[in-house]
Amino acid sequence: MAKAKSKKSAGKPIPGLRVVLSNDDGVNAPGMKALERIARSISDDVWVVAPATEQSGASHSLSLHDPLRLHQLSKRRFAVQGTPTDSVIMAVNHVFKDTKKPDLLLSGVNRGANLGEDLPYSGTVAAAMEGCIAGIPSIALSQAYLRPHPIKWATAEKHAPDLVRKIVTEGFPKDVMININFPDVVADSVKGVRVCPHGKRNLRDLQMDARVDARGMPYYWIGVRPLHGEPDPKTDLGVVRDGGISVTPLRLNFTHQATRRNLAKILE
Repeated sequence: MAKAKSKKSAGKPIPGLRVVLSNDDGVNAPGMKALERIARSISDDVWVVAPATEQSGASHSLSLHDPLRLHQLSKRRFAVQGTPTDSVIMAVNHVFKDTKKPDLLLSGVNRGANLGEDLPYSGTVAAAMEGCIAGIPSIALSQAYLRPHPIKWATAEKHAPDLVRKIVTEGFPKDVMININFPDVVADSVKGVRVCPHGKRNLRDLQMDARVDARGMPYYWIGVRPLHGEPDPKTDLGVVRDGGISVTPLRLNFTHQATRRNLAKILE
């Protein structure tokens, strides 16, 4: 792995860089406060447009049957009564409608990792995807933790500024977003950075907790999927498990080209 930096970030704010922040844990979540500190280390022009309440697991959902309500909390801080995707749409099409559009979107810092099969469910990743769709370079950031450990926000805060600065300076394609996960270790114990693919867990059947309410009606809680075996150490799951920072570029284009070519031969 590349050696992780031992200092927060020696760089100054990037001149002219406008950054908008969002998440799925809500505008007042501890991870948003951490993200604001990260963003202010690279920019003097930081805005927040995030869900008013927690939207974990919202994925890339839109509020099509309910109105969106926007609450301005301060000059550059807004809460949206809606999903992470709603928040980014509101930012791009309303908050910045008559002014300069953001140069960068940061989503997170999520409470918990977004690795492997988590990606389709994640509102944190979805906010970055929506930013990518809007043509804004977008990065999702998540801080892993294992219950009952306290969440080590300082790990993301220490290492994210330098990572984000390097990624922004280098640039990446318009149809790509970046997914970064920080391990559940103290900041000085991080074992480096690995650019890697997202992995796949060996999952068993999802546990469902069936209960009965006071009126005798059944209801259910979605439980956890027990894991079997160890993840591939070369994937995001293995990197973060082993104490490293995973950086994974994700494409918006879902087309599997080999299968497309094979199907074209028999169907066209």
